[in-house]
Amino acid sequence: MDDIQAVKKLQEARERIITEVRKVIVGQTEIIDGLLTALLANGHCLLVGVPGLAKTLLISTIADVLDLKFGRIQFTPDLMPSDITGTDILEEDHGTNKRVFVFIKGPVFANVVLADEINRTPPKTQAALLQAMQEHQVTAGSNTYDLEPPFFVLATQNPIEQEGTYPLPEAQLDRFMFNLWVDYPKREEEEKIAEITTSAFEAKLEKVLDAEEIIQLQALIRRVPAPEHVVQYAVRLCRSTRPNSEDAPDFVNQFVSWGAGPRASQYLLLGAKTRAVMDGRFAPSPEDVMAVAPAVLRHRIVTNFNAEAEGIDTMEIVKRLLETVPRDSK
Repeated sequence: MDDIQAVKKLQEARERIITEVRKVIVGQTEIIDGLLTALLANGHCLLVGVPGLAKTLLISTIADVLDLKFGRIQFTPDLMPSDITGTDILEEDHGTNKRVFVFIKGPVFANVVLADEINRTPPKTQAALLQAMQEHQVTAGSNTYDLEPPFFVLATQNPIEQEGTYPLPEAQLDRFMFNLWVDYPKREEEEKIAEITTSAFEAKLEKVLDAEEIIQLQALIRRVPAPEHVVQYAVRLCRSTRPNSEDAPDFVNQFVSWGAGPRASQYLLLGAKTRAVMDGRFAPSPEDVMAVAPAVLRHRIVTNFNAEAEGIDTMEIVKRLLETVPRDSK
């Protein structure tokens, strides 16, 4: 299959995936698109939203539609790193009667890993995911184990309940390609949700893509060329978030303590490429960069006390940047 056929296939697959997911999930089109974009870009997602918005159901439904192995980790204050990665246990070899250590894989050994309420566990346990997310490997004792591709971590977080929670370290947040805000449904959507979930209706999902096809599509995204002016815009937008840099506007110097690192530029481009291909286009535009910028940048900008006093959050900073940073270098 050549790349032109692959782009067409991906565009068709996207529509089929959304159709299947809609059998279970009402609304949340932007969130579904964001999840698919991150998956095809080989990135990870952090979903932030109040309880009861079907975040967990959405993630498990996408895993079903894509025919991927699904693993769920319920993060709690007493969760240990070995509960995520796995551990060595001592077993007796019945052939030799010798005792040997055998590694029992943890729930992270899956294609789609749901880290439910990730901020409810201490940083030591949160950090157990760092190597897996960055290197797609797990180290236990003196052995390193590869995670089977595709590997996709989806974490959920409750933004309103702070008691008994541990904020994610910046290094951990930076591993997430997207930070997606799951909002309340519209009135008509909520009415439909109430009707469906209190009836005897059971959705029958059809598989759309498998693991091998997803790996091929992830490789396709990497082969998509990015025009020079799009690369320059993505880097310029990222550098504009850093206070005291030559690209930073006055409001960034006034309200931001730390800006986005180079990983943000990479994710802006990967997200833009993926969005273009899912739309059936063969190259991204500055508009594609702008479309993914809020999800890429909102968790990579740290505001200061001035911003807090003025009631300015990171999304306001991103909004102003998209309005002021020029799309071309002229």
